[in-house]
Amino acid sequence: MRREIRKVVVLGANGAMGAGGGEVFAAAGIDTVFLARTRDKAQSGRKRAEKLAKSEALARHITIGSYEEDLARVVPEADLIYEAVSEDLALKQVYFEKIDALRKPEAIIATVSSGLSIAAMASGRSESFAKHLLGIHFFNPPNVIVGCELIPHAGTDPAITEWISGLLRSKFGRELVKTTDTPAFCGNRVGFKVLNECAQLAEKYGVAYIDALIGPHTGRAMAPLATIDFVGWDVHRAIVDNLHAHTKDEAHDAFAMPRYMSELIGRGALGDKTPDLGGFAKRGDKGKPNLILDPTSGTHNGHGVEVPAVARKMKALHHVGRYHEAFELFATDASADADLMRRVILGYLSYGLNRVGEVVETATDVDRIMGFGFNWAPPSALVDILGARRTVKLLEAAKLAVPRVVANAAERNQPLYDPALGDMGRFFHG
Repeated sequence: MRREIRKVVVLGANGAMGAGGGEVFAAAGIDTVFLARTRDKAQSGRKRAEKLAKSEALARHITIGSYEEDLARVVPEADLIYEAVSEDLALKQVYFEKIDALRKPEAIIATVSSGLSIAAMASGRSESFAKHLLGIHFFNPPNVIVGCELIPHAGTDPAITEWISGLLRSKFGRELVKTTDTPAFCGNRVGFKVLNECAQLAEKYGVAYIDALIGPHTGRAMAPLATIDFVGWDVHRAIVDNLHAHTKDEAHDAFAMPRYMSELIGRGALGDKTPDLGGFAKRGDKGKPNLILDPTSGTHNGHGVEVPAVARKMKALHHVGRYHEAFELFATDASADADLMRRVILGYLSYGLNRVGEVVETATDVDRIMGFGFNWAPPSALVDILGARRTVKLLEAAKLAVPRVVANAAERNQPLYDPALGDMGRFFHG
């Protein structure tokens, strides 16, 4: 297929993913048009992209406009239309109807949706639109995080999928995973299962305790509740509500949004993006530590807690590169703290690798998107550190489903993690 992307039009360019995706395109030297409801909003998106790139020179590849004044002018010129408006299917369909009437026949339409149905977006559109529509799910911020999901729907032209796949890998340097058109695709489905489960557990055990117990020593770049604050409570709710409504698998209950979070969202609390109201943490006065949320009262009245002994010991072992010893402790420590840690981390491993054959083709696909999209230790890396046979026993003891790929690795006594994904030690922090 002889194609070239010479011009990109970004809708929703003032948002995090619009500006972030636009930065990726512009940084590759592609003429990129930032569109938003107003030119001022589009200009704020351009400034955001410049800040991500740490370069004002990026602006030479970016022009701005508004939907009302410029959509009809620039969409017919675009080789790629990149949609990043709010995560609302009805709103997206309004813009897709306009794009369908304006686009040239060979133009590709990509949505950065974090988990809505691509097929539903194609519904009611022309045959040409449907053939050229797919999901390109960057992770935030896309100039730093290279993990990317490509999501064709049943009507996407396979030649388009193959071509854009090659482009994302070669020109934009993406660590790409192709997924099926299922709710939240792979990365968010697996990741937000863990995040929301931790939010549920916080109501019983406390916010500071959960973040201390399931912190970077378990193989994630940031503690889970701090991650939700960073992502935004509104984004978190959109993803887990979609999953709770449209999936009926073994983790269904883990996607139920905690009531205390819904109540605080109703008061305007969205995490880091609302510093005065906070989320799981709220900024203290100048020079004072952050205040921690008490989920039972809905107020910020606490500080940190003493790190559980098992977490403290694992951190110390990771700090000197003794990852296998850290996870030996994880597997054998008899404390209640370790029991809860195992419940969450083994649940991640089980749920992630059970998506093989449903959402992605291989265990390496799950590993790639969790490692390069979330910067979490890939499930297969944890299997290999623990040992596949021991992993099976731990999963059975925890009454969690044993993924077929793990059972096969245990039966053959073979490693599961692909070393081509890099040294697994980078996922563990002291």
